[in-house]
Amino acid sequence: MPTFSAHDGTPLAYHVSGDGAPLVCLPGGPMQASAYLGDLGGLAAHRRLIMLDLRGTGESAKPQDTSSYRCDRLVEDVEALREHLGLARMDLLAHSAGTNLAGRYVSRHPERVGRLVLVTPSVMGVGLAIAARDRTETARLRRDEPWFPQAFAALEAIVAGRATADTWGAIAPFAYGIWDERARAHRAAEDTQRNDEAAAVFGADGAFDPAATRAALARLEAPVLLLAGEVDISGPPRVMGEFAALFPHAELVVQSGAGHFPWLDDADRFARTTATFLG
Repeated sequence: MPTFSAHDGTPLAYHVSGDGAPLVCLPGGPMQASAYLGDLGGLAAHRRLIMLDLRGTGESAKPQDTSSYRCDRLVEDVEALREHLGLARMDLLAHSAGTNLAGRYVSRHPERVGRLVLVTPSVMGVGLAIAARDRTETARLRRDEPWFPQAFAALEAIVAGRATADTWGAIAPFAYGIWDERARAHRAAEDTQRNDEAAAVFGADGAFDPAATRAALARLEAPVLLLAGEVDISGPPRVMGEFAALFPHAELVVQSGAGHFPWLDDADRFARTTATFLG
């Protein structure tokens, strides 16, 4: 397993699979080991995937300064990886909370990005709002599924401000387009893959600067693919359209029947869409 040194000396690890031009991949969670990405639905057949374990996750070491888990401070870890790989520019893929990090990286190093893929992105870093109605209307697309009544009741409690640990667990099926044994195993693995201490710091005060990030995205010359899931309550397609509009050269693709992890719901379609965009 290859490693490199961050600018503060923290040893960081990354995982390589596939052949072809490199594609640097930033995981979400936040602060979840990159293992949950798998091979992104077979995308490794088209590109050499460079999966970064962010500091304190997966095979990467924990830093002495835990405040370095903050999203804006992780930018230099991504830059250190680019330098380590010897890439003048890199194609970048980020998922979920990892897209906040990608946005901060673009703000600081726009000239280093070749093509950018944002998969079911978080909106925190760009200051977009997701209304309760957007989430519940998207959730109602699943109303014919046997688990829907309990999961929807939990979602209504959350959007009404009555969230508990149990209600967050009960909405897990909404994250997957197909709530089967594979999805259940994927969800269960999160508990061992995520660094909760780091996740609590990731979005701390100063982590995000939505106005500056939006200004930087508006100037980005790189082509962008924003891939949304049709039934993803974390990023309803209407809001994902607003996100895509922040870029001058963005393509929005809404994957039919997909949730928050579209490479699990239809691997072939996800890999084909992403590989076609990357060229």
